[in-house]
Amino acid sequence: MLGGVRTPYQVQAEMAEDIMYWGSHRIGLYTIRKKSLATVGSFLGVTGIHLRPDGKGYALRFALWPWARGNGYAHEAAFAVLTEAHKRGYRRIIAMAREDNIASRRVLGGIGMIVESFFLRKGNKIFVYASEQT
Repeated sequence: MLGGVRTPYQVQAEMAEDIMYWGSHRIGLYTIRKKSLATVGSFLGVTGIHLRPDGKGYALRFALWPWARGNGYAHEAAFAVLTEAHKRGYRRIIAMAREDNIASRRVLGGIGMIVESFFLRKGNKIFVYASEQT
């Protein structure tokens, strides 16, 4: 998500940033794990809320391993994070999805987010979804 596989050094730096982010924003990235009675649960991916560096606002993000997709995990996790963000007072949350990313667009629409605009990035149409709580 947003840059691909990281080096060990990049992971350490991003983890430190995430910890500081949680401290100042009271929300951030969560791991998505499959519940299991026998183990802690296998790592499926991540989801969370982050302030976009481009000034567009707080954005919902999610990414799952390819083998974990298609089972409803993204929908369940994204909905939980969106609901929690609104409970914590984040009135407006956005999300971005490429036009050809039907799976992500289905998740975003399925959790109640609506397309409010789009823009072009490197020749790709990017939809901006929004969820607002009054």
